[in-house]
Amino acid sequence: MRSYSLTQLADSNLAQDLRSGVSDDRTGLAMRLAQIAEFERRRLFLPAYPSMYQYCLGELKYSEDAACRRLAAARLARRYPSIFVAIAEGRHSLSTVLMLEAYLLPETAGELIRASSRTSKSELAHFLAARYPRPDLPTLVQAVPAPTSATASEGNAAPETDQLLSGLPAPARVDAIDGRILAQAVPPPPPPPPRVAPLSPERYAIQVTVSKATHDKLRLAQALLSHVVPSGDVTEVLDRALDVLIAKVEERRYGATDRPSARPRKPSKNPRHIAAHVRRAVRRRDGDQCTHVDDKGRRCRERKFLQFDHIIPVARGGGSTVSNLRLRCAAHNRHDAERIYGAGFMERKRTGAKGADGLSDRSPPAS
Repeated sequence: MRSYSLTQLADSNLAQDLRSGVSDDRTGLAMRLAQIAEFERRRLFLPAYPSMYQYCLGELKYSEDAACRRLAAARLARRYPSIFVAIAEGRHSLSTVLMLEAYLLPETAGELIRASSRTSKSELAHFLAARYPRPDLPTLVQAVPAPTSATASEGNAAPETDQLLSGLPAPARVDAIDGRILAQAVPPPPPPPPRVAPLSPERYAIQVTVSKATHDKLRLAQALLSHVVPSGDVTEVLDRALDVLIAKVEERRYGATDRPSARPRKPSKNPRHIAAHVRRAVRRRDGDQCTHVDDKGRRCRERKFLQFDHIIPVARGGGSTVSNLRLRCAAHNRHDAERIYGAGFMERKRTGAKGADGLSDRSPPAS
């Protein structure tokens, strides 16, 4: 029996095995799609199953989602064989291939697959929005009906096409399954996360479900701005609200201000205290992005959960100066701290400080 415990494996061997395994996964996925496509073309599923989809579920033991995605990608790759190569080489994933489906034509498929290679889902969405711009969605604020616990009679609700795969935001609705609204024996699942989808260059569609309290705040903001935004346009109200929010958060987090004080600043007795002018300078220099660079020279792209990190730790005499500070994401800040002090020491520090002051492992956070 194969052992899945890798605790004794050297770091370099684990890294090499992982990279090789991922490469094998991509090659294997491309071959699996080719097999599915040819198996379906020969209709070899028929002796036992009515469709290739049912064969994927019953014989290959794929989940419904995995079966749908692989079958759709296999059919698409059978029409455009360069997809097999793109997946095997890691230039496209199942997700990005399926995002291209609506845009592929025999005369342009090869160029589009090449031009969109090695993009993430978000990057591909922007690429497609720039190449195939769509019109703006109409502004719509409406109540979402609460889930019902009663079972409706069959046939009184028509099934709706799922719009998620197309990348188009879907209107709020109560979904029906096979024409029926099913009784809920368990609490309903949480709502889907907000979606932000590019429609065309510089234009985005945002879909989000909010509470009544948030809705009431929106209506109050529209009323308060009625003299300058008579139409109550939600886009302009939201833009103004974000301007105010960003300014307040930047002032608190980075000491951002249009009028910095010219008075001499008294040095703080706390060696971890970072003066506002220092925070501003570090932020401006590092560009609101983690500064960690890996051994291949690639800079971390994280812009969330940023923290001010002392290059020479305070415990070793480092000061809170511009030259000794940098922005790090929480993960890389923690990694550096564990590298310097040891994982066990930092775990004990985190356990002891949990809930105390929310400071980062090595220095005050940027938030």
